[in-house]
Amino acid sequence: MTPRAPDRLSTRLVRRTRLARLALWWEAAWVALWPPLGVIGLFGVVALSGLPLVLPWPLHLLLLAAFAAALGWTAWRAARHLALPGTDAAERRLERDSGLAHRPIATLADRPSGNDPVALALWEAHRRRAAERLARLRVAAPHPGLARRDRLALRGGLVVALVAALVVAGPEAPERLRRALTPHIGGTALPSAPSVRLEAWITPPAYTGAAPLFLDPAGGAVTAPAGSRLQVALSGGSGGTPDLMLDGTAMPFRGLDRGSFAIEVPLEQGGRLAVRRDGTEVAAWTLAVRADAPPTAAWDQPPARATRGLAIRLPWRAEDDWGLAGLRVELRLKPRPEAEPVVLDLPIPSGNPRSARGAAQPDLSAHPWAGLEVEARLVARDHAGQEGRSEGAFLELPERSFTHPVSQQLIALRKALSVDPTGREPARRELDRIAASPEAFEHDTGTYLALRSARHRLQRDRRPAAIAEVQEILWTVALALEEGRTDRTARALAEARQALRDALEEARRDPQNRTEEQRAELQRRIEELREAIRRHLEALAERLQRENAEALPYDPQQRLMDQRELDRRTRRMEQAAREGRPEDAERELAELEEMLRGLEEGRNMRAEDRQRQQQRQRGNQQMGAVQDMVRRQAEMLDRAHQRGTEAERERAQQPRQSFRPFQQPPQQQPQADSRAQDQRNQQSQQDARVQRAMRRALGELMQQFGDLTGDVPPQLGEADRAMRDSAEALREGRDSRDAQQRAIRALTEGGRQMAQQMQRQFGQGQSGEGEEEEGEGEGMAGGQQGGEGQDQAQEQGQGRDPLGRRTREAPGGQDNASDTRVPDEAELLKTRRIQEELRRRGADRERPPAELDYIDRLLRRF
Repeated sequence: MTPRAPDRLSTRLVRRTRLARLALWWEAAWVALWPPLGVIGLFGVVALSGLPLVLPWPLHLLLLAAFAAALGWTAWRAARHLALPGTDAAERRLERDSGLAHRPIATLADRPSGNDPVALALWEAHRRRAAERLARLRVAAPHPGLARRDRLALRGGLVVALVAALVVAGPEAPERLRRALTPHIGGTALPSAPSVRLEAWITPPAYTGAAPLFLDPAGGAVTAPAGSRLQVALSGGSGGTPDLMLDGTAMPFRGLDRGSFAIEVPLEQGGRLAVRRDGTEVAAWTLAVRADAPPTAAWDQPPARATRGLAIRLPWRAEDDWGLAGLRVELRLKPRPEAEPVVLDLPIPSGNPRSARGAAQPDLSAHPWAGLEVEARLVARDHAGQEGRSEGAFLELPERSFTHPVSQQLIALRKALSVDPTGREPARRELDRIAASPEAFEHDTGTYLALRSARHRLQRDRRPAAIAEVQEILWTVALALEEGRTDRTARALAEARQALRDALEEARRDPQNRTEEQRAELQRRIEELREAIRRHLEALAERLQRENAEALPYDPQQRLMDQRELDRRTRRMEQAAREGRPEDAERELAELEEMLRGLEEGRNMRAEDRQRQQQRQRGNQQMGAVQDMVRRQAEMLDRAHQRGTEAERERAQQPRQSFRPFQQPPQQQPQADSRAQDQRNQQSQQDARVQRAMRRALGELMQQFGDLTGDVPPQLGEADRAMRDSAEALREGRDSRDAQQRAIRALTEGGRQMAQQMQRQFGQGQSGEGEEEEGEGEGMAGGQQGGEGQDQAQEQGQGRDPLGRRTREAPGGQDNASDTRVPDEAELLKTRRIQEELRRRGADRERPPAELDYIDRLLRRF
C-alpha cells in the first residue's frame, strides 16, 4: 500500500461515515416527526372543511386548544429522538450496508500490544486485507419503516383527505385557514364567505361589428376600439364596496345586492385598469385604446364628362377601418368659392364595407352652374361621425345646348347670376330688353308674363333665395321655347320613369323590410307615371293636329297608342307593388318602356321609304327560310336518333336470343332484322337526298343574302360544310347525328348574325308588313327539336309566337284573351338540354326496360 493510500481511504471513510449518520438521523427524525405532522394535517382538513367557522366560539377555542395540546405533546416526544447518532453507530451502519463482517473499520484503528516482528508483519497484512474490503463502502437509502408502525395506512388516508379539502375549498382556502386560527370571540359563528367571482368584458361600438372582448381575471394586456364600454361584475367574497381604478382614478361599483357589485364605464383612453377591494387588488389589466381613424376618400380617376349624354363621371374609392357610413361629393363654384356647395350623395354598397369603389354619373345639366367650372371634392363619413376629404378636382359641368336665340340669352343670364348674384340691375335691364322684342319669342303671352315676373322679382325681392327662384323661371322659359310642350312632357315622362325605377330598386334591395310606406310610395310613383303618359299622348296629338294630321299614325307592328294596353300595364304594376313583387313590376316597367321607346323613336310606316321596306321584307323572308331549314334539320336529327336507337336496341337484344328460344322462331328473327335494316337504309338514303336539296337551297340563300347586304355570315358556311358531312354519312349509312347537330347550331347562329346585319343596315324590321301573308306558311323550328329555331324566332320574329301570332307580352302585342306565355330563350335552352339528356339515357341499353320504355314515350310525345 502506497503512503497516499491510507489518506485516501481515511477521507473516504470520513465522508461515508457522515452520510451514514445523516441517514440514521433521517430515519429516526421521520418516525419522530410523523405524529406532529399528522396533527397538523388533521387540523388542515378540519379547517379547510369549514367546520371551525360554524362552531360557536367556545367550541372553536376548545378545538384549537385540543389541537395545540396534541401538537405540543407529539412535538415534545419527537424532540427526544432528534439527536444526531454517534460515529460508532454510523460505522456499524456502513459495515451493515456494505455487507462487511468482522468490523473492518475498527481494525484500522486497532494496534498490536507487542513488538514481535512476526506479529507486526502479520498484523500489517491483516490491516491491508481490511483496507481492501473497505474499498466497497456504500450508504443505503434511509428506510424510516413507518409501514411497521402504521399498519392501517392512516398516513395515506390523511393525505387524500387533505387534497380533497383543498379542492373543495378552492380559492377560499387561505381565508378558511386564517379564520380557523382566529376565532370570532364574543359573537355568533360567522357563515362561510362565498368565493369571489369576477367577470369583466369590453363591448366595442356597434358600428364596428366586433365581438365583445372578455378580460382574463388573471390579468394581461388588452386593446379595445375607442368608444367601447367596459363592464365589470364582482360577486362573492367579503369586504366593502370595490373600486375600479383607471390611471389612478377610483370609480366605486354600484351594489346589486348584498354581495354583488357592477360598474359600466366608457373607455376613452388607455392605461392601467385594476379592481380593488379593501385595499387589496383583485385583478389588473393593461388597457390600450385604439382610436378610430377617419375614413379616406380619393378619386379613382379624374372626374370628367361622361362619354354619353350630359352627365359627369365621378370615379371614386373610399376606405375606413371599421366601415363606411356614407359618401358624398361637394361641388364648389370656382369663380365664387364662398357660395354654398352642391352636395350629392353617392351610393355605396350595403353592409358597412371597409373599402369600396365605384363611379357615379349624376346629370347636372339643369343646374344653374351648368357650363361653369367647379371644384369637386369627395367626403367620406364613418359611423363615428368622422369625415375624410379627398383632393379637389376641377371640371366644367356639361350644359345643354340651345338653338333658340331667346333661350340662349336666358341661359347666359342665368349663368351670369350664378357667378355674380349681386348683379341684379344688369339682369333686370337684360330682361327688359328681351321682353321689349316679343317677336323673338313668337309673341307668346306666357313667355312674356314669365319674363316680367322674373324682372319684378329681381327688383323687389331682396332675399338671397330670390336669385335661385329667378334662375328656375329662366330655365323653364328657355326649355319651353326650345322644346315646346311635346318635349316637356317627354322629359317629365322620363323623370317619372326614372323615379319609379328608383323606387322599385329600393324595394328590391331590401326585400325583408318592405313596409306599407314603401308600397304607398310605389303606388304614388305608378300614378305619376300614368299621368305623365297621358299628358305626353295629349301633347303628341296636339302637335299632329298643328301639322294637319288627323290622328296619330298607325304602326302595324306595334299598337303603341292603344290606351287600353297602357292601362293594363300600369294596373299590373300596381298589383305587383301591392303584393310585394317588385321584380314583376320591374318587368312590366321594362316592357312599357319598350313601347314608349318605340313611340319616342317615331317608328311608323310613313317614315320609311318603299325600297328599304322591300329590302327588310326580303331579309325577313330569308331569315324565315333559315328558320325552316332549322326545323327540317331538327326533324332529320329526330329520325337519325330513332334509327340509331333501334339499331342499338337490336344489337343489345341479339346476345339474349339464345336465352329466349320460345320468344320468336329462329327462322323468322334474321328475316325481321334484315327487313328493319333495309327500312332504315331506305330512310337514310331518302334523308340524304333531302339533305343535299337543303344544302343547295342554303347556297342560293347565301347568294341572295350576300346580294342584299354585301356580306354573308361565316356561320352559314359552317352550316354548308356540316350539311355536306351529314349527306355523305347518310349516303354511306353511317351515323349522321353529330354533323346534323353542328348544322343546326351553325344555322341558328347564322340566322342570329343575319338578324344583326339586317338591324345594322336597315334598322328595326317591320314584321307586320308582308309577314302576315308570307310568315304564316313559314313555320318556326318547332317541336322539341327546334329549340334553336324558336330562339331565333323569339329574337327576330318581332314578338310572335310559333303560330305567327303576336304575343301579349311583346311591345304592342294584341291581347288574344289568353294567358298563354311563349317560353323565352332561357326556357327553350333548358328544354333542349333536357331532350339531349333523355336521348343520351335512352341510348344506354343497359338501363332497366321500364325506364327505357318511359324515355322512348317521352321522346315520341315531345
